[in-house]
Amino acid sequence: MRALAAAALLCLCAGCESIAYYGQAISGHLGVISHARPVEAWLADPQTPPELKARLEAARRIREFASASLHLPKNGSYTRYADLGRRFVVWNVFAAPQFSVEPKQECFPFTGCVSYRGFFSESAARGHAERLRREGYDVYVGGVLAYSTLGWFDDPLLSTFIAYPESQVARLIFHELAHQVAYARDDTTFNESFAVVVEDEGVRRWFESQGHAAELAAFHAAQARKRELAARVKQARERLAAIYKSDVAPEEKLAAKRVEFERLRADFPGFVPAEPNNAFLVSIALYNELVPAFERLLAESGSLEAFYARVKKLAASERSSRDPSLAQRP
Repeated sequence: MRALAAAALLCLCAGCESIAYYGQAISGHLGVISHARPVEAWLADPQTPPELKARLEAARRIREFASASLHLPKNGSYTRYADLGRRFVVWNVFAAPQFSVEPKQECFPFTGCVSYRGFFSESAARGHAERLRREGYDVYVGGVLAYSTLGWFDDPLLSTFIAYPESQVARLIFHELAHQVAYARDDTTFNESFAVVVEDEGVRRWFESQGHAAELAAFHAAQARKRELAARVKQARERLAAIYKSDVAPEEKLAAKRVEFERLRADFPGFVPAEPNNAFLVSIALYNELVPAFERLLAESGSLEAFYARVKKLAASERSSRDPSLAQRP
């Protein structure tokens, strides 16, 4: 009913394209919810494959740990499971101008502005991406395994990630629950960086509680590789930002852009797109830019509860005062 009420309000204040977009978002989410059944029902069903039962049991323990030990919200989120029959639940479309490393903002009633637009249909996402390309934007489309409704609904476990290694299942659950703890309007980088720090700390504590040293070491190695890419992307964005703002000819800017992507592809083969693309850089930066600042804030806070309280206070403050506070942390 809340979704239907929101749809009615949106129809009053949005144009035709926006109405169509909101319609797919609402119907897509309701479609996900309609497939969800309580985890207990799946476990009791003799038709549920043993491997899925084992995965759901592990996810249930992780979910209980999230609230009991990480002090993340205790509610109905991730107590139900939905089999979607597809690889991703959502496809996010990131866009940036040809000569800018800043994302194109997408603004909506109620939730404010974000730095991407999500679609429950891959074809719809790629259609939107193609329209943006025709307008001259760099565009990057990325599949998403899970998403958060910020506590408005009880988000379910999904088939898109339940078969992944335990570290990844835990990471996603902790990350999405973190969005229910604190959410800064119009600041995707703040929200995602905070959630990344919560997921890292959560997975560390989870594996330590289970005595799984080898799994924890493997997770740390994978995260270190991601951090290395994030650091390299940050350096590339800084160099390109300076070039884009300069008075050099467009041809020189394009040449510099190609050089930066050649470097990235050489060091991270198979992960960096073939074409130089500012939107790809944006997609990496949004999830990592403020991670070091939040890690220092967590270390200073002494406990997760104190950390969450400080992050909530920052999220509620004006961005003009919030950004310097994070940037100036030693």
